[in-house]
Amino acid sequence: MPEVPGLDVTALTAWLTATHPEIDVPAALHAAVIAGGRSNLTYSVDGAAIPLILRRPPLGHVLSSAHDMGREHRVISALAGTPIPVPVAIDIVDDTDGTITGTPFFLMKRAPGRVLSSRTQNSEYTASGLHQLSIRLVEHLADLHAVDPAAVGLGDFGRPDGYLTRQLSTWRRQLDASRSRETPNLDRLQDSLVQDIPQTSWSGIVHGDYRLDNALVDGPSDHPRISAILDWEMATLGDPLVDLGIFALYWDLADLPGGGSAVPSAVDQNAGYPSFDELADAYAAHAGIVLPSLNWYRAFAAYKLAVILEGIHYRYRAGDTVGDGFERMGGLVEPLAQKGLRVH
Repeated sequence: MPEVPGLDVTALTAWLTATHPEIDVPAALHAAVIAGGRSNLTYSVDGAAIPLILRRPPLGHVLSSAHDMGREHRVISALAGTPIPVPVAIDIVDDTDGTITGTPFFLMKRAPGRVLSSRTQNSEYTASGLHQLSIRLVEHLADLHAVDPAAVGLGDFGRPDGYLTRQLSTWRRQLDASRSRETPNLDRLQDSLVQDIPQTSWSGIVHGDYRLDNALVDGPSDHPRISAILDWEMATLGDPLVDLGIFALYWDLADLPGGGSAVPSAVDQNAGYPSFDELADAYAAHAGIVLPSLNWYRAFAAYKLAVILEGIHYRYRAGDTVGDGFERMGGLVEPLAQKGLRVH
């Protein structure tokens, strides 16, 4: 059986057979790292009666709060009965002292569809289909922000009061834990954000990394749909406009120097995708609200992604990354810092 970095497939096969007999495992499982993830490791697992996904923290240097398996499993389970499309959770396991991953991990059923992460994929869809898909994606975000956390068992999932202040403190600590070089503009952006933290208008469930390539797309070319929203490890309770800020950043990330190569995106208005301004209007209409200025939130999104990529750069230099493309992550930190300073 081929070795898979960070996962003992033989041990997983034995554990799944003993622990989940309802999931028939007629033969040995086969697993592979799903390319594209730059944070938690994601594996496709085949050979059981149903296709599976296993998620675990990255190898090596781990910023604990950014890779919390329990949070991801909990929020996916809680949202199962809501309008938000999420994968079906199967189990959460603390394997810190075990042999399957040697870390906490969770298992879920693999939802149908594919991730749209490259402009080359757009040719398989009509322009109207991609436009409609984009509007539905932002409407799903509005639906998420409308969910009453207490009603789905997430009333204690976070502390909304003081959320933005704590976020800045958290990401400052993450940056300090990942320093391997000087980042003066990122430090300037960090300091400027502290000066005018906005007043939160309302609180709700925050995804934390909402973007097109954190969703699975299924269905025909002229009417694609979102079959599942993925990657909930940063979810919490807080200011929902943080999600709109990160959504806006990723929507236009290819416009940054090196953005398209470091973090590929399928978004291309020439293919039918709407502008972010249209998406913001669609969000507001679906939510029935008037959006305030998003400048601070867009600057914070640039700061947050820059800190994440600096952490990836740190792990890459230490040899603790799996897959290709990590060598380009560090080069996007400075353009992100500059963008944050401009929009702020």
